[in-house]
Amino acid sequence: MSIRLTRRTALFTSAGAAVAPAPALARQAAPDDAAIAEQADAFVKRAMAAFPDQPAVSVAIVREGRDVLTRGYGVRRQGAATPADQHTLFAIASNTKNVTAAALAILVDEGKVKWDEPVATYIPGFTLSDPFIGERITVRDTLSHRAGFGLGAGDLLFWPNSDRSRAEIMAAVPRVPIEHGFRSGYRYCNLMYVVAGEVIAHVSGQSWEDFIQTRVLDKVGMTETVPFTSRADPAKSALPHGRVGPPLRYQGDMTLLADSIAGIWNWDAAGAAGGFCSSAADWAKWMKLRLALGRLPDGSRLFSEAAAREMWRPNVISSSSPGPTAELPGRAIAGTYAMGWAVQDYRGERLISHGGGSPGGISATLLIPGREAGISVFTNAEESFLLRALRSGLADIVMGKTGFDWIADSVRLRDEGNAKSIAAAAEIDAKQAAGAAPSLALDAYAGTWRDPWYGDITIEQRTEGRGRNRKTGLWLAFSRTPALKGWLEPYDGETFRTRFPDKREEDAFVTFVIQGGAPVSATMKGVSPDIDFSYDYQDLRLTRA
Repeated sequence: MSIRLTRRTALFTSAGAAVAPAPALARQAAPDDAAIAEQADAFVKRAMAAFPDQPAVSVAIVREGRDVLTRGYGVRRQGAATPADQHTLFAIASNTKNVTAAALAILVDEGKVKWDEPVATYIPGFTLSDPFIGERITVRDTLSHRAGFGLGAGDLLFWPNSDRSRAEIMAAVPRVPIEHGFRSGYRYCNLMYVVAGEVIAHVSGQSWEDFIQTRVLDKVGMTETVPFTSRADPAKSALPHGRVGPPLRYQGDMTLLADSIAGIWNWDAAGAAGGFCSSAADWAKWMKLRLALGRLPDGSRLFSEAAAREMWRPNVISSSSPGPTAELPGRAIAGTYAMGWAVQDYRGERLISHGGGSPGGISATLLIPGREAGISVFTNAEESFLLRALRSGLADIVMGKTGFDWIADSVRLRDEGNAKSIAAAAEIDAKQAAGAAPSLALDAYAGTWRDPWYGDITIEQRTEGRGRNRKTGLWLAFSRTPALKGWLEPYDGETFRTRFPDKREEDAFVTFVIQGGAPVSATMKGVSPDIDFSYDYQDLRLTRA
């Protein structure tokens, strides 16, 4: 069975959902700790051999309060000799979300926050572009991806690296468009986690990062973890890697993306949604805490058992299927999202999980509460199919399951996906070569174009170079996103496409609407079919300023 997975769907698809393993069986006894560690170690090494461009991987496995395996593999930087180990820092991105939820649980236990109280109770004057939703959206809603925003709405406020402050992001929130009904379905939304972080700040009197440091990390003893990538020492970090083409992003050779994690991924202003850097050794402590339902090793509590269980209670269905079939015997009947965690059935048991995706690194956390077991996988490249193989293969090892080769299947899916992406890139280029010319002279499209929530995008006519290298054309620049600046080329009629010199970033189509012989508005969308959803170009509604 051939299934096209983009980077993000591979990342956030739960274990076993894309292609199922052997038939679901009654619960089997897992191997002992030593056997799990031995099998897991061999499996990771075999997976990395099948994905030889992956620089580093870090794995933690815990069970019944014990560390079964905490180990690093590979090197922190491609071509260098410095090995990754259990103390190496990785960007873990959206795995941060369940820590933000836990911070709110602390405040719930203290009677300072209620899950189902409107956000406006805690942030006076808070509203959204739909006032009806703005009045009613609760703390639970901000953590459940069900507010009504489109997928990734508002992410351009902080992705790619932006110069906006957290206050500026919050000021833009009421203008971000809401495309769907309130609580009508699941659509991943980083922006509402920024709002959740500000609830913590308003109620506690501390910034999100200070609360997380003093009330969570220090209490758990996570001395290596930092709430921001900007605080991650590059000398202790697995540096970010990825493929920047040709022909498209996520194709071509593996390259170093930056000399520090923050060089490509700085979410200080949006830390509550994905700012963390952590190590296998430290994240093992976090998984043990979550499996112990908030109980710390000394018997005290970070949060109550009731709050722990509430954070795992599903709030919205994220996916569903008819269940196991002969071809897909391990397929989940339902995938759901709770608060900072995805919850699904897998092989007849409950699986609690989350993924994290940043430029140059992807990660996953899996908890199997019925076995008091947890698994984390951190990587410093964007090889989503390697992560898929590790995430699912290690889960099967911990659960004592056999019968499916996750590595071979993930290699197959990667190769099929790459072939389709390359074909799509060729089709895009062919259409541009055959495209109609714009109806107006290029300088007619120049000017300042304004979106209500993002702000300004400027287009100017520019000449660069001399002689044969001389180029004249349109130059587009996002005012608050330094990397999104580059040539704007005619594509087909009133549609143009960007050519950003920074190949780490995704190009976009810009389509103008002509009225009265002049461009009056424009919309955008990503060029690549594999584009990360956080490039939410499609949410921009540009008018001439």
